[in-house]
Amino acid sequence: MSGRTLVEKVIAKAAGLPSVRAGDLVTAKVDLAFAHDSSGPRRWRPLLEELGVGLWDPSKVAIVSDHYVPAVDAESAAILKGTRDFARDYGVSSFFDMVGICHLVLPEHGLIRPGAFIAGGDSHTPTAGAFGAYAAGYGATDMAAIAATGETWLAVPETIRVEWTGAFQPGVTAKDVMLFLCRELGMDNAFKAVEFAGPLVEAMPMAERMVLANMAAELGAETGVVAPDATTFAYLAARGAPVADEAAALALHSDPDATYAAVHRFDASDLSPQIAAPHSPANTRDATEFAQIRIDQAYIGACVGAKIEDLRMAAAVLKGRRVAPGVRLLVAPGSARTAELAAREGVMETLLAAGAVLMPSGCGACAGMGAGILAEGETCISSTNRNFQGRMGHAGANVYLGSPYAVAAAATAGRIVDPRPYLTGAA
Repeated sequence: MSGRTLVEKVIAKAAGLPSVRAGDLVTAKVDLAFAHDSSGPRRWRPLLEELGVGLWDPSKVAIVSDHYVPAVDAESAAILKGTRDFARDYGVSSFFDMVGICHLVLPEHGLIRPGAFIAGGDSHTPTAGAFGAYAAGYGATDMAAIAATGETWLAVPETIRVEWTGAFQPGVTAKDVMLFLCRELGMDNAFKAVEFAGPLVEAMPMAERMVLANMAAELGAETGVVAPDATTFAYLAARGAPVADEAAALALHSDPDATYAAVHRFDASDLSPQIAAPHSPANTRDATEFAQIRIDQAYIGACVGAKIEDLRMAAAVLKGRRVAPGVRLLVAPGSARTAELAAREGVMETLLAAGAVLMPSGCGACAGMGAGILAEGETCISSTNRNFQGRMGHAGANVYLGSPYAVAAAATAGRIVDPRPYLTGAA
């Protein structure tokens, strides 16, 4: 019998079974269920009240207010109040109010663990798979059932393995990897998990691994995973949540003879900065092919593009430069901790000196909520993960996707450019 994949091992543990195979139908016990202010309490409460039950285990539930923050109208304020009331009434101690985006806040607080089975009320829940967890997004009704019972059923997904060798050129990032994969693998990988592996991935810091796992959602996959290792353990230990049994976590690695739906191999040495054109991440080409596209707005934000590492990338491009006339550069740090660290390091000073406008931490313009949305006919380049029509404002706006390097370079050039010359001083 062939070996097992990482995903099969984690699901077998959650199901209390010695082993599972792709296609098996199982019932899994959930280690962590989470939601945000848009997907969670306002949807859960009426269902829980109708059933006459509470949360199965409030200590295993986390709620983050990140979509409607800060409130911009009475409706937003009511949603946030309802979120706060729910956390109080149902005894949710892991409630994080207006301190950042859920996919960043939860790992910052050590709540994402290798080998965990995680259910989240957001499509980018797979971000947690960067820690060697199985993490998938569920709709509000399914999440309410999970919150009430602590269980869910699933068909064990097949795994697509994507191996990367080589090393990045300066100015190339995990975001470029994922935009490239959206073009090469397409966005219709339903009922599949994507495992990212190879020397390049092993050398990545957690922030870049989180980009890979996060954008497995754009590939249409159930989840994305990276095997846990010393980098994972160091990240969690630094946040006061060390892994007690590192050997058990390492044993989650896919077996050498595991069965995959497909195996793809790429060399990062050949990868150049990528840009996705409207209105799909799959509309990706080399950045140089968009050199005549002028922009009105550049946006650095979202769970995939506003970590401290992302702000450092932007600052590396913008140091000593100014945002082009007629261009708005908006920066929404992914979390309060990110903003604090950026201020302490001088990164924020560099961004503001270049003409950036600081925005609140939260999902904001990425989800088409709050400040920073686009008008008809406007063009934006964004570090976010999606550019579907109308997502960031008017359906007549155009959104291009790129790395923080690419967004910052476009902000100072006034048009989309290859960011590499801005890092070498050639621009």
